[in-house]
Amino acid sequence: MPLFINRDQIFAHQVHLLEHKLRSKEERILELETENAILHLRLSECLGKLRRDHEEETLNQHQHQSNAQKMTQLSLAKLLAEVQAVKQDLSELFAVYFSFSSELEEQSKQLLDKVEQASCSLNGHRGDEVQNLQADVAALERSLEEERERCRAERQRRKALHNALVELRGNIRVHCRVRPLLPFDYVPSSTSGSRPMSSEEVVSAISSDTVMVNCIKTGTPVQNKMFEFERVYGPEDSQEAVFQEVKPLLTSLMDGYNVCIMAYGQTGSGKTHTMMGSQLLEEHWGPQQEAQQGIIPKAAAELFRLISDKPAETLTVEVSVMEVYNNEVLDLLARDAQGSGADQRREVITNSAGTSQVTSLTHEPVHNASEVMQVIGSVLKLRAHCPTLFHADSSRSHFIVTSRVSPKSPNALPWARRLQSAKKAMQRSAQKEWWSPGCRRANPGGAAHRSSNDHLFASTPSSPCRSPSHSPCPSPRPSVSQAPFRTKLQLVDLAGSECVGMSGVSGAALWEVSCINRSLSALSDVLGALAEQRPHVPYRNSKLTHVLQDAIGGDAKLLVMLCVSPTQRFVTESLQSLGFGARARQVQKELPRRKNNTLKVK
Repeated sequence: MPLFINRDQIFAHQVHLLEHKLRSKEERILELETENAILHLRLSECLGKLRRDHEEETLNQHQHQSNAQKMTQLSLAKLLAEVQAVKQDLSELFAVYFSFSSELEEQSKQLLDKVEQASCSLNGHRGDEVQNLQADVAALERSLEEERERCRAERQRRKALHNALVELRGNIRVHCRVRPLLPFDYVPSSTSGSRPMSSEEVVSAISSDTVMVNCIKTGTPVQNKMFEFERVYGPEDSQEAVFQEVKPLLTSLMDGYNVCIMAYGQTGSGKTHTMMGSQLLEEHWGPQQEAQQGIIPKAAAELFRLISDKPAETLTVEVSVMEVYNNEVLDLLARDAQGSGADQRREVITNSAGTSQVTSLTHEPVHNASEVMQVIGSVLKLRAHCPTLFHADSSRSHFIVTSRVSPKSPNALPWARRLQSAKKAMQRSAQKEWWSPGCRRANPGGAAHRSSNDHLFASTPSSPCRSPSHSPCPSPRPSVSQAPFRTKLQLVDLAGSECVGMSGVSGAALWEVSCINRSLSALSDVLGALAEQRPHVPYRNSKLTHVLQDAIGGDAKLLVMLCVSPTQRFVTESLQSLGFGARARQVQKELPRRKNNTLKVK
């Protein structure tokens, strides 16, 4: 009997099987979705934990850096306090020394007078008393010489401590000054006309050594860039606060080091205000308030204050003023004297000693800070200027003021006094034997015959030999043919560092901007070569770097004062200036063995 199968049953069975499979797949899909949700939750937890760990690591690293900086600052503060204590002890020692010296000289004079009176009035049986008095004089002389040696040793120790402190801070130091908002920062917008354009403050000094820049770009989150320097000044810091950080370099100048202080930044960032002060023209130089004076007038006053601490009439100061304009060195003092700058170009050469020198440069001798500012004020109007988008009277040249400190040679006035004393002594005692207590070749057996008149030939306390020129012992004074020692203080107000597009100039002014940028680029190349310790440093690629070669290379002290604007309008130029300063900080100059070039008075 044939077997008949109902097709409807077959189809129903197949539909049932398919529905069962569909339910199984749906259940599997639900399981997978649940598992996917769980995995997403675990991923979110892992990402949150990773973010928290990164934030904690960043915070710990920042705290570690902050602690390290605090330790360094505490160490420097402690060292500075020790240096100040040594300076105070040295000043007290100097006071004791001078009082003791004057007392010894007075006692010596009194004893010599007694010896002279005794030699004229008493007979030979009083010779023993005269010899005792002369022995006392010799003992006082030895004591005085010992005190002088101690004073010289303490002075050398103070110099060593001071220069160790300066070298810890770096031979090339970079400071940054953020100026306050000025009226020209508020420029009306071309679209709205009511709200200020790009006047938001994006550059700020967040600590004494850190500058923060808020980089604002449309469509991107705000990014903060940090720059660290040896010292950062905010808009609230005064001119005096800035100079207090610069003042130690002048002590290095008196210790025999060349010193250079230069202001770098775009036009309108406060370079000239920092270097010169708020009053610039010659007729305004009169009694300028001290609070508004810049680095140059304050440095001149401090320089002559330090010179006044030296023995009188021993050091001279000569000032030269020049500008580097279109890569040409112009002597502004000669320009002012002749009324024309056509023939006042100067060449820069490297002499046989390996130092740079400007040929035929005019040097004006000055005797106080007021004369320095009169010389500078007389030539300020001759500096090249041109209006730009940043400033209506922008400086278009690098302005360099050089103060050259050197000892007087020969020292005419003390020498004339010495000859006058010798003449009087010859008239009073022509038959007495000449002797030199500071000379080992003097007759050791002639102590009994030394006359009180010999003391009249004594020179200033710094003289190494007390006998006149016709003493049998040769004078230990250095030969007149020796090259005179000089140190240089170079104060530089650089031209604006803005690019050609930002300056908005054309024609001949465009060439000026191009020359300025090339010279500043050459300065950056020199610092880069020093940072990378290349065998060749391209000082001669620009007249600016060639003139400043002695202040950048070797053991000279260089301070770069970065001046930046705080607003968003100039943020590109501010970042360029801060980047220049960051590269300059990377320079680690080799410190050669110190030359014997301290300012000694003969």
